[in-house]
Amino acid sequence: MLAIAAACVASPMSALAEPAAPVLHDTVAAGRSPALIALLDEHVEWLLVTYPTWASRLGDDRYNDRLSNLGPEQTEDSRVVLADRLERLRALDRSDFVEDDHVDADLLDRELSITLAWSAFSPEQVPLNAMWGIQVEMPQAWRAFPFLRPRHYDDYATRLERWPTLVDQTIDNMRKGMQAGRMPPRVAMLGTVAQCMAAGDSRFDADPAAHPMYAPFTSLDNDHPAAVRARKAIAGGIAPAMRRLAAFLEEEYIPACRESIGASDGIDGLPFYEFTLRQHTTTTLTADQIHQIGLDEVARIRAEMVEVMLRSDWFTQGPGAVEQFATRDAQLAAFINYLRTDPRFYHESARSLLDGYLALSKVIDGEMPRLFRMMPRLPYTVREMPAFMAPASPTAYYNPGSIEAGIAGTFLANTYRLDQRPKYEMLALTLHEAVPGHHHQIALANELEGVHRLRTMTSFTAFVEGWALYAESLGLDMGDTPRSQGGRGLYEDPYDDFGRLTYEMWRACRLVVDTGMHAKGWTRQRAIDFMAANSALSMHNIEREIDRYIGWPGQACGYKIGEITIQMLRRRAENILGERFDIRDFHDVVLGAGAVPLDVLERRVERWIERSQ
Repeated sequence: MLAIAAACVASPMSALAEPAAPVLHDTVAAGRSPALIALLDEHVEWLLVTYPTWASRLGDDRYNDRLSNLGPEQTEDSRVVLADRLERLRALDRSDFVEDDHVDADLLDRELSITLAWSAFSPEQVPLNAMWGIQVEMPQAWRAFPFLRPRHYDDYATRLERWPTLVDQTIDNMRKGMQAGRMPPRVAMLGTVAQCMAAGDSRFDADPAAHPMYAPFTSLDNDHPAAVRARKAIAGGIAPAMRRLAAFLEEEYIPACRESIGASDGIDGLPFYEFTLRQHTTTTLTADQIHQIGLDEVARIRAEMVEVMLRSDWFTQGPGAVEQFATRDAQLAAFINYLRTDPRFYHESARSLLDGYLALSKVIDGEMPRLFRMMPRLPYTVREMPAFMAPASPTAYYNPGSIEAGIAGTFLANTYRLDQRPKYEMLALTLHEAVPGHHHQIALANELEGVHRLRTMTSFTAFVEGWALYAESLGLDMGDTPRSQGGRGLYEDPYDDFGRLTYEMWRACRLVVDTGMHAKGWTRQRAIDFMAANSALSMHNIEREIDRYIGWPGQACGYKIGEITIQMLRRRAENILGERFDIRDFHDVVLGAGAVPLDVLERRVERWIERSQ
């Protein structure tokens, strides 16, 4: 899963991911429309100015001393600017457009249209929950800041001085949401007060150097001007501001949040949820259609789970070999309970868990050339998730990096409650978050050449998360005996293979429970029970996941819809091309245009199939 930046939540594109640095260019490629290029350049510059923390992550340090303006004047001005840009885009004469012009124009049109449609629901009035928001982004913002030059420390100190304004604007926007009746479910807010206090504890008033946001200045002398300013900004500004936010949440906001959990129960109703589904899946599938796709996938994957269970030593040598079960479902339930409770499947220390991810990463790295020709230059690392956010967070995040900013991609692993982090999930999770999943896809998009830089910045949930889910299955194509040779690749261990299916089942269940809660009146407990009955996820993870779907309607549906599309396109290519099919060519075609909507991807792959026959 991709990490989210609180200061970017007003823009759907920026909210879904923070891609790495774009490839800058100064000239218009031969044959490209100068008028379109000018609009594309204008929009990219607007994004960088509007979301300075994003610009910093992208390696553009012109706005390193700034933060976003979340005030009402900026919100309205953004709507006017984007509406005007969309009107000018649609007025362009496309008769002389080359192929790249058409693709870029369509992508910009979709981005502007989605952002404007999103703004109609006033997302700035619901800017945070336990998963994302200023209280999550702020303490770790320095990790996305390029400290490459001496002035960068001065810039960052200035940014620290400006954080309290952003906090107060956030509170003002949430009060407007309260007045409008635009309130999130209370369960989605649980944990936010503690998150705020992790950055607002009164001990930082006396010892600001202990604050997580001071970390970059520990390399400077204590009396360095930038370090002095930073300590003053933390003690006199940031810590008190976070206490104000915590008090507001605890005393005013959370008590006023609604008890109901469905998006259709909110003030914006079912139209809001239907919009989120279109936004995150890049399709026109209805909630009913997505719900049924989920049920069908759950049934298919459950049958595969039984097959893998029968290969395990639990079945051949353990309790499954001697105990009698009334039904196959009862047997599978007993197996899942075994996976959740046996100590053999859990690490005893955070260090052991992190070392396990690091070891898996290196094994997978060595398998990449057999599946890909294009490789990114940007490296990645594995790091422990910050403690302040871990209790309310999912199993892992991926934070994009940037060569320009001097930041590696980061796979953040959650080490909170080790008895809820089973070993059999680790292989699939590493494939998803690192390579060939998020890091490989996003870093490649960053390094695309010969395209406009906007193409390197777009992000669509169905593509980005769909690819990462598809990447989990690529473990079957790796190792000494890949599936093409009748083996299970890196999933030869049946428990790892069951972990893969558990993760795929998890995403299939999302289609059912997300639409169930937000469009069909399901309760939180019904959603928890459905996932518990159909996956081997730990109960802690299931509860955190359900709360995530409650707080982020529609987003979780993008994973499985995207993965189904990519798998379908691969099967189509394999069937049509036969011996001419090359998995490396297929993957490079899928990733070679950056993140695109699923309909754009489908047309791109179909053209490649036609050329390859």
